[in-house]
Amino acid sequence: MKVCVLVLGLSLVLTVCVARSPYQAVLQHSRIRGRQQGPNVCAMQQLKGTNKKYFTNCKQWYHRKVCGKPTMITYECCPGYEKIPGEKGCPAALPLVNIYNTLGVVGASTTQMYSERAQLKEEIEGPGSFTFFAPSNEAWAALPTEILDALVSNVNIELLNALHYHMVSRRLTSEELRHGSSFASMYQDFHVHIHHYSNGIVTVNCARLIKPDQHATNGIVHVVDRVITAVSNNVHMLIDVDDDLETLRTAMAAAGLTTMLETDGQYTIFAPTNDAFEKIPQETLNRILGDPVALRDLLNYHILNHMQCAESIVSGTPMETLQGTVLEVGCDGDQMTLNGKAIVTKKDQLGTNGVIHYINELLIPDSAKVLLELAEDSSVATATKLFVEAGLSSHLTGSEALTMLTPLDDAFKGSDTTMTPDLRKLMTNHILKEQLSSKSLYHGQELETLGGLKLRVFVYRNNLCIENACIAAHDKMGRYASMFTVDKVLTPPMGTVMDVLKADDRFSLLVGAVQTSGMTELLNQQGALTFFAPTNDAFNALPRAELNQLMRNRQELSAVLRYHLGEGLLVSGGVGSHTRVKPLQGEKLELGVRNYTVYVNKVPVADADLMATNGVVHAVNSMIRPLPPKVDREQADGPAAAFRPAASYRADSRSFRDDEMFQKVVRSRSSRTMNQ
Repeated sequence: MKVCVLVLGLSLVLTVCVARSPYQAVLQHSRIRGRQQGPNVCAMQQLKGTNKKYFTNCKQWYHRKVCGKPTMITYECCPGYEKIPGEKGCPAALPLVNIYNTLGVVGASTTQMYSERAQLKEEIEGPGSFTFFAPSNEAWAALPTEILDALVSNVNIELLNALHYHMVSRRLTSEELRHGSSFASMYQDFHVHIHHYSNGIVTVNCARLIKPDQHATNGIVHVVDRVITAVSNNVHMLIDVDDDLETLRTAMAAAGLTTMLETDGQYTIFAPTNDAFEKIPQETLNRILGDPVALRDLLNYHILNHMQCAESIVSGTPMETLQGTVLEVGCDGDQMTLNGKAIVTKKDQLGTNGVIHYINELLIPDSAKVLLELAEDSSVATATKLFVEAGLSSHLTGSEALTMLTPLDDAFKGSDTTMTPDLRKLMTNHILKEQLSSKSLYHGQELETLGGLKLRVFVYRNNLCIENACIAAHDKMGRYASMFTVDKVLTPPMGTVMDVLKADDRFSLLVGAVQTSGMTELLNQQGALTFFAPTNDAFNALPRAELNQLMRNRQELSAVLRYHLGEGLLVSGGVGSHTRVKPLQGEKLELGVRNYTVYVNKVPVADADLMATNGVVHAVNSMIRPLPPKVDREQADGPAAAFRPAASYRADSRSFRDDEMFQKVVRSRSSRTMNQ
């Protein structure tokens, strides 16, 4: 069985490798998927409820979806083959006949009928070598009645010209229909435009080839899914003559983009209609139209530097715009989508140098937005409301170079968001006085807020944090200012570690213990410490006799407390799996995260990130003790070992008995990044 699988896999790889084009690669994959049905059978994906079929690639085969809609697998003869009654698969090669007769057997009988009416039959039966992009029967049926009537009422001119535009006077296989190529048609040498996409789809004037490579004695037929029309104008001219695009036309001229759209190229323009511009608040629109930089960014965000026909899209794909960022161009059934929205109202308006898709909603890139607009388009509604209520709107809508630290909505859960003077001050300290990119931040950097505070930057292996708040999403770089989305409401440092402990009643016993052990100066001096601070509950959980003994022995008490003090400053967002911290006394502290809770030596942190100017305090409701040897490194919410005597904190580790020596070591290490 394994040998069979290996042979089949090798066959698939070799077959795909020799395929010479994306279409041939997809066709080969379809042949392999249909092989069990017999020779020359191709597996097709058919959209349920429609007649639309696609040769299937690996992704489509396993997902069973095209444009987000479910498909079913059908099997039919591969191009050039037919069934024989009583035999499996499609063993017989189709007999070669002329193009006229080929049209009748490949699902283009309506094209065959119109060829006869237009007196084209003799030409496509006779000598010559032609390529005929033949509309399917469904394509003719979908043509608007007035257009079809105009064609068939003048068969000797209009219909003949239309059919000749579907023809090239040479044989072109799908292999020769290369991306971006064009060929002179048999109608006044007007060109037909070919696009051969990486997913195997081939289009001519944005019509999809649904049955390529139907060979004939005097040429080749490619059945297409629509009737194509002659293309003579570039995309600028198409915009210039359409009243629905008047505002876009004016904006293009103001931004100096007219010349670009007149040149040779392969552009895709998602063209906002007049209605799309009118949906934008007038103040916003006037600001952008009056700002050449923002206007150019806005318009370039609607333009791709390659041609993307609607029929080529079978799933969402990020595509880079001329503005430099990406649009998610996708589809939902028959609808083309942008960034997941079905806002395309008219597709595939083809020009000589590109294609236009009309949209009913203006796409504004971040680079054309002010801070308030950046925030309104993100999942930060609570923070946005608070910034406005705090009277900061002028900063959020002006042209100052700023960076806003914007907490996620979840960061405010359980908090009172009623505006108070303290909350107003806090929100002011969420705005930095310069426009920054998170990529330019470095460990130890200090950032000044509008409120005059200095905030510190911490760079960890798994996170980038400003004080206790870590960046939770990509930067949004606006016209003048930037927005960092952060996971927590900022806790600015308000005093030393000792000040933090004294200000919190939960640490009254710890404050006494620190003073008894002679460590007050340590917790007040400059540096970078992480204190896993035992609360009153942690002290009270000790047996009374042990607690009394500990509090009477200054040396033992100092050893215990120093084991709770880590070198360097580590906020909760910097904790990853198997993070290790070197304590001031003892071997190591092992940290991890489980269910959003930080654990240190299996003890859960009850309240994290109490920020101080010289460190951070994490409250724990149990005393931390060394883990036994060979302990499993996973941090788990399991029972910890019994409390060990204070002497054990000194076992196999150096003691800091000499306070003067200890101060020197702390000072030399205070500026280091935490060893993780």
